Amino acid sequence: MSARQQMKSSVVLRWQAGSKPRRVRDELATEEPLEIQVETRPVVVTMRTPGNDAELAAGFLLTEGLIHQRDDIIKITPYPRNEAGNVLGVFLAPGIRVDFAQLTRHVFASSSCGLCGKASIAAVHRHFPKVKARLVVPVATLLGLPEQLRDGQDTFGRTGGLHAAAIIDSRGKLVVLREDIGRHNAVDKALGYGLLEGLLPFDRHLLMVSGRASFEILQKALAARIPIVAAVSAPSSLAVQFAAQSGQTLVGFLRGDRLNVYSGPQRIRLV
Repeated sequence: MSARQQMKSSVVLRWQAGSKPRRVRDELATEEPLEIQVETRPVVVTMRTPGNDAELAAGFLLTEGLIHQRDDIIKITPYPRNEAGNVLGVFLAPGIRVDFAQLTRHVFASSSCGLCGKASIAAVHRHFPKVKARLVVPVATLLGLPEQLRDGQDTFGRTGGLHAAAIIDSRGKLVVLREDIGRHNAVDKALGYGLLEGLLPFDRHLLMVSGRASFEILQKALAARIPIVAAVSAPSSLAVQFAAQSGQTLVGFLRGDRLNVYSGPQRIRLV
């Protein structure tokens, strides 16, 4: 789907100090629901920017621990009776058992200690083991990521309303960049691309996100075995805790000529 198809337009009243108000056409990032079904059973409805929907579905199922490799999926197809294209069916290979009750976004309800960070991290680690990659990258590679991310954000440049997630290899080469109105969806699309193209695990790669680094983003990176996660903005406290306990390197406030390393500094060559 092109950047133009990911946008809609609206007439707005624009005001600026020193000039008269005027009506102009403004471009908006498209937001529509997507229902993901597995074997005709609905598993989630997410608000997303249309485009790369198969990648979004594959990435979501990967990061929820329902699938693990490309061969787990037979096909991903739009639901034929939904003309809007907002229902997507995923059909799995024979022998793939799906435990729908084990979706990680629902683990808190059955946790022995309830809604706490410790329970959240333990639940994820039951699905995905810690990262042990010995990847080391020079700091110069990291410093070049924000500009590379911004250059690839075509729709953001026109709307200012989308997040971006990019997978970068250890030499700083862009593998894939995806945009979406939701931070987590952008990550799922990028990881789903890797899954569908047979590129996983991403254990020699970095994940770069345009906003802040949350617990869920670190969890998704762990599912794809990504050892280094970098964000333009701040991480949350639980993201830092999760990264440290998952063996991940977490970088925040990656802007200009500075960055903060919150965990796993051994993977970054700072001199």
